[in-house]
Amino acid sequence: MSPVIEEHARARLITDGPLTRPVPVDLRYDATEDPRTVHITLPGGTDWAFGRDLLERGLRTPIERGAVRVWPCGRTQLIVELHSTDGVEVFQFEIRTLIRFLARTRAQAPATATPSDGTPEKRPSRTTTTTATTTTAATTAARPERGAQAARG
Repeated sequence: MSPVIEEHARARLITDGPLTRPVPVDLRYDATEDPRTVHITLPGGTDWAFGRDLLERGLRTPIERGAVRVWPCGRTQLIVELHSTDGVEVFQFEIRTLIRFLARTRAQAPATATPSDGTPEKRPSRTTTTTATTTTAATTAARPERGAQAARG
């Protein structure tokens, strides 16, 4: 079995306008890279990396870590709010999609990947890859700490 789990999914981009729109997103997990981290890649190539436990806990109760906020919305939806220097993006996911993805990551994760292993939690980070440049969001006093960003190749 491959250590990388990738799932193509649909989320709804929530805007301040009257309409939301479906957008394709990629969910990715690589146990060899960091067994506690999941990635959500948004349209345009923006990749958000954060602790898998953030999504798991967000299925049950509102939680915030750094630039990422997650909370359940009814019994079938989950909201993921992502803050960056470019603004805020809010996405609505079907809970069953995330439950299926997280179950696959738990099956793939090494036993030492549990949060009780004494290692610090993964801080959210954002990477934007464009044709010629990589944009790095600076940590500001107004926003919680963000991890370093690097280009994905």
